Amino acid sequence: MLIDTYGRVATDLRVSLTDRCNLRCTYCMPEEGLQWLAKPDLLTDDEIVRLIGIAVTGLGVTEVRFTGGEPLLRPGLVGIVERCAALAPRPKMSLTTNGIGLKRTATALKAAGLDRVNVSLDTLRPDVFKTLTRRDRHHDVIDGMAAARDAGLAPVKVNAVLMPGLNDDEAPDLLAWAVENDYEMRFIEQMPLDAQHGWKRDGMITAGDILESLRTRFTLTAEGEDERGSAPAERWIVDGGPHRVGVIASVTRPFCRACDRTRLTADGQVRTCLFAREESDLRGALRSGAPDEEVARLWKLAMWGKKAGSGLDDPSFLQPDRPMSAIGG
Repeated sequence: MLIDTYGRVATDLRVSLTDRCNLRCTYCMPEEGLQWLAKPDLLTDDEIVRLIGIAVTGLGVTEVRFTGGEPLLRPGLVGIVERCAALAPRPKMSLTTNGIGLKRTATALKAAGLDRVNVSLDTLRPDVFKTLTRRDRHHDVIDGMAAARDAGLAPVKVNAVLMPGLNDDEAPDLLAWAVENDYEMRFIEQMPLDAQHGWKRDGMITAGDILESLRTRFTLTAEGEDERGSAPAERWIVDGGPHRVGVIASVTRPFCRACDRTRLTADGQVRTCLFAREESDLRGALRSGAPDEEVARLWKLAMWGKKAGSGLDDPSFLQPDRPMSAIGG
């Protein structure tokens, strides 16, 4: 069991499969991209499956989320999903993606055993999408989401970050569109994980701002803490149901006390928190021939030292040295 000194138990594993991405979102990385990890530094497919197996069969993990960078850029993704689906007990498996490659891969991923997807889409306007991502691929994301829904990778959850002066007026339109297409809309406060370290709390679109905007068009009824559990999103029933909208307020309404996550980077480092500045190396143990029991011991030791919170409210807070693309969202 992956327990920490505050009694929290990690049952949700986030696995970054690559630090590479085919977009250049302004809140994540610079236009020219980043210095990507060298291939020898990345975990192999076998190493990824082995670590997930240790987590699921020996450490109590019940849910696995594949992330990036952009996980659809990982050549062995379908095979990794298929092998993890064969584990006993079988974990629930999901994927966070920008959606560009979903039209091509959704059916294969469903057949391999993937349960559902989260897709990032910050705007319904192609011109704003191009400004935010520095790529003209809006139609590919829309098509990919439809393909995922049609393949049965449901519920398709749509993640949007609102940015001042770009798409901060789009919350009601995005929710209306999600309801119409049977997607679950989720708005995420911009977090200090950009490679440029340009994030500023002042001017950030907050959860309060988002809810105020949504209520100009919709009646929102709070779902309640019992329904939320350890989920990062607070959810509201839209116009009496059945659709729901979520808001992930990592900055203004942190949910650290209920956190049940453990994270693996694409190069095999354990991260206890998205905002952690320390990592624990499992890749080295794997490649030095350590047995599963030793790898599990190192993982438990790393999680035992998890801090009480993210530290975002501390005046001395420092962003992680590694950006979101390397950490895995």
